[in-house]
Amino acid sequence: MQLLPSNKMITLTLFSTIGLTSALSLSACQQKPDYNYLIGETMGTSYHITYQLPDDADEKAIQAAIDARLKQINDSMSTYQSDSTISKFNRLAKDTPITIDADFSHVLEASRQVYQQSNGAFDPTVLPLIETWGFGSTMTVERLQSPPTALEIAQAKALVDFESVVQKDQTIYKTKDGIALDFSAVAKGYGVDVIADVLRDNYQIRNYMVEIGGEIATSGVNNQQQPWQIAIDAPIEDSTVNERQPISAIRQPTDTDNKMYIATSGNYRNSVIFDGKHYSHTIDPTTGAPIAGGAPSVTVVAESVALADAWATALTAMPYQKALDVAKQQNIAALFVILADGVKHGDLKDSADDWQVVQTPTMATLRAGNSNRD
Repeated sequence: MQLLPSNKMITLTLFSTIGLTSALSLSACQQKPDYNYLIGETMGTSYHITYQLPDDADEKAIQAAIDARLKQINDSMSTYQSDSTISKFNRLAKDTPITIDADFSHVLEASRQVYQQSNGAFDPTVLPLIETWGFGSTMTVERLQSPPTALEIAQAKALVDFESVVQKDQTIYKTKDGIALDFSAVAKGYGVDVIADVLRDNYQIRNYMVEIGGEIATSGVNNQQQPWQIAIDAPIEDSTVNERQPISAIRQPTDTDNKMYIATSGNYRNSVIFDGKHYSHTIDPTTGAPIAGGAPSVTVVAESVALADAWATALTAMPYQKALDVAKQQNIAALFVILADGVKHGDLKDSADDWQVVQTPTMATLRAGNSNRD
C-alpha cells in the first residue's frame, strides 16, 4: 500500500537506559563526548543520526558523504523532482524503456517482493486510487459522505497494476499507458539502509542509530554502552512529541549481528469515523476502498529497513485480522497496536491504557533474543 510522504507516521522513539528520550529531541549535549549527533533534510522530512565517532574521522566529511548519497536517491526516486528517473518513467508511454540505477533496481525488487508476498496489499502503482479518494495529504469525512462512484474506482483501479511494470536487465518499461510508480512507502526505509552503509562501509562506524521519518536502523550499542532500544508509542490522535506515551519497546537482539532494522506505519493521525466505522487514509489496492478496521499502528523488524518499511505499510493496508494472519504466514516480525478489549473509538481517553499490543510469533522470538526465527 502506498502512502504519500506527509502521511507517514513517526511513532518510534529512542529508549536510553537513563530514561525515555525522543529520537527527535536528542541534542549533542546529551551524548557522551565520543558520540555525535547529526541532523539533515531529505525526502520531505529530516534524518537524525547518533553514532560513535572514530578517533580519526571528520564529522563534516561524514555528513557530506551522507547528504551526497541521499541526493543520489532523490535524483533517482523522488516524485517531487521532475527530472528524477521515476518522474521520467511516469511520463513515458507504454513499451518505452528507461535505464535505472542500482538504487532504483534495489527498491523495485524489494517492492515486488512485498507486493507478491502480501498478495497485492503493497503496490507502488496505487496513487490513482489515492487521488480518486482525495486522500493525498489529508482525509475528510466529506469524501466518505460522497465517495467516488463504482465507475471512478474501476477506472482508477485499472491504472493500479504493478504487473505491468517490467524490468529487463537495467531498464524498465510499462506495458500499459498511465501506469506510474511511487516509492514513498519504501524509499525512506531504503534511505536509512544507505546511510547505515555509509557509516559502516566508508567510516567503519559500528555503533549508531539512524532515523528518517520514523524508520530506524541501529547497530552496536548506544552511548550508555547498552543495546539500542526503540519504544513504540500508543496511537493517540493529535499527540505531540512531548505528549507521546510509550506502550511497548523493542530491544536490539544481542545474539544476532547486533543490528536491527525497524519501521512503523500508522493510520491514526489521518482517519475519520463515518457511519460508526473507523476509516484510515490508507487505500487497499485490492478493493479500491479505504481500510476500515485496520490496526492503527504496525511495527515491523526485517532484514532491511526498506523491507520493514514496505511490510509495515502493507500490513496497515489490510483489516487487522487479515494483516495478523498474513504476518504469521510470512514469518514477519510484526507488532500491532490495537484497541484494548472493550474499548471503542468513542470511548478513547487519550491514554496508553486504551490500547493493547499483539505480536506475531516471529516478533516474540526476536524480542526474546532468540536468533531462531522459524
